[in-house]
Amino acid sequence: MTTLKNVTVLGTGVLGSQIIFQTAYHGFSVTAYDISDEILEKAKERFAHLAEVYKAQLPGADDAKVQAALANITTSSDLAAAVADADIVIEAVPERLDIKQSTYEQLAKLAPEKTIFATNSSTLLPSALVDYTGRPDRFLSLHFANEIWIHNTAEIQGTPATSPEITQQVIEFAEQIGQVPIVLKKEKAGYVLNSLLVPLLDAALFLVVDGYTDPETVDKTWTIGTGAPAGPFRIFDIVGLTTAYNISKAAGDAGSEQHARAAEFLKTNYIDQGKLGVATGEGFYTYPTKK
Repeated sequence: MTTLKNVTVLGTGVLGSQIIFQTAYHGFSVTAYDISDEILEKAKERFAHLAEVYKAQLPGADDAKVQAALANITTSSDLAAAVADADIVIEAVPERLDIKQSTYEQLAKLAPEKTIFATNSSTLLPSALVDYTGRPDRFLSLHFANEIWIHNTAEIQGTPATSPEITQQVIEFAEQIGQVPIVLKKEKAGYVLNSLLVPLLDAALFLVVDGYTDPETVDKTWTIGTGAPAGPFRIFDIVGLTTAYNISKAAGDAGSEQHARAAEFLKTNYIDQGKLGVATGEGFYTYPTKK
């Protein structure tokens, strides 16, 4: 059984909130950190919504269990206080290298020596962040899929400096919060899941950006042709278009003209208009209830 008891999650966006609630649901004390009290008030709405989703979708998730999960969550906009007694910090801040590096520079100064750092980054290698952590042996990636309570993979990869004992502790922690650990033998951008998913999403986006078709047609083709429950643009909306934009922009900045066009398309038509996906009630599609 893991010795990791006190968990802090940095970032309360779509996936960060899910990690927080899932961990709390499995009995851990969780501190949810974000940069302002206003953002944390929105996070509390997400937690309340997740409580209802769990009751509807997860066998055995009755009112008593979800209320206990909510009671296990505390919120803080003070980073020092949030990590003061953390056994593990799971970082789920925006998918930008500069933001993540700055976050770890702060964490290195504030967190106690015992604390393990785990990044939930979807695309960045842990080696891009390890030099900012101040504890390379206690740092790795721990990546969750969206709708964590159903799609319960926990992809784990370290750097050459990561202690095997730390990796084992994180594997055990993942199991205790209801996840299936997927351990990579060496670093791979995108892990297993996103190495498969991102090329699909890119191909779908390029078809639309380059004027070949529209999101609805792409999704219809994919769902009919493969039997998948959702098409790429539904997936974009669930993941959040800010994440999609950040990933496309990073690839564009690295020299991909096609990704640069995709980033501009997302910014002009969606990001600048506040259409960020399911979380805001509208993205490529509209949703009756904001999450």
